[in-house]
Amino acid sequence: MNRLNAYWRLMRLDKPIGTLLLLWPTLWALWLASHGHPSLANMTVFVLGTLLMRSAGCVMNDLADRKIDPHVARTSQRPLARGEVTPREALVLAALLSLVAFGLVLTRNHLTLALSLPALFLAASYPLTKRFFPLPQAYLGIAFGFGIPMAFAAVTGSVPLLAYQLMLANVFWTIAYDTEYAMVDRNDDIRLGIHSSALLFGRWEVTVIMLCYTAALALLAWIGASAHLGLFYAAGLVVASALALYHYVLIRTRDRTLCFEAFLNNNWLGGAVFAGLAADLLRQSNGG
Repeated sequence: MNRLNAYWRLMRLDKPIGTLLLLWPTLWALWLASHGHPSLANMTVFVLGTLLMRSAGCVMNDLADRKIDPHVARTSQRPLARGEVTPREALVLAALLSLVAFGLVLTRNHLTLALSLPALFLAASYPLTKRFFPLPQAYLGIAFGFGIPMAFAAVTGSVPLLAYQLMLANVFWTIAYDTEYAMVDRNDDIRLGIHSSALLFGRWEVTVIMLCYTAALALLAWIGASAHLGLFYAAGLVVASALALYHYVLIRTRDRTLCFEAFLNNNWLGGAVFAGLAADLLRQSNGG
């Protein structure tokens, strides 16, 4: 039972925020691509696939950071850092999770299958970027956003320009919320020589976060206009914008606890965009 609990925590199933932040953009794409009527099969594949790949990504991340995590207060109690799980066990677990996710993708079309390969590469390589790339949050945004072209491919058999615009919006959003997350670990990252956007942007990090929120929301507004979405979608973006302003209130003092609270609150921002999108597409389908 203790070992199962360790696996559960290693996959971060006790902390669903990462899965939700990965899921919201995928759901945006599924609803846009299907005009508000995604099939049950696609919903099942992408929701389960998101959960599996987020879990696999967490295991891969902890494998890469197993010699660093014991020296960071926030991560020192993770199963690999504490020796509750061996690296070999973690590697097998990551492989099994990835294989099950790949099995789900095999039920979709050839284009979705082809896109799953770079998605897996991005998930596996992201943990390494913190060693040499000054802006790993941008790389994470691409990795977290790869469900978007896959969703369009699964629904339409193609990846239109709209999908890439949505993916770019997600990159800006990811930089914003993951910089808030990085602000929590700033001192530890400096000590251990780990790259992050919080260190790259320095004293301008709060300004850059707000600019990234602005860019993400502006792109989402552009996408809404391109897709002929109306007042419900606009209302969702207004709520998302209000939440982004609330995040500014939280992070402006750079208090670590408040920065982490802002990071967690991004789940509601992603949910607000989805609620507005789903409501507007439902209105359109009902002839409203």
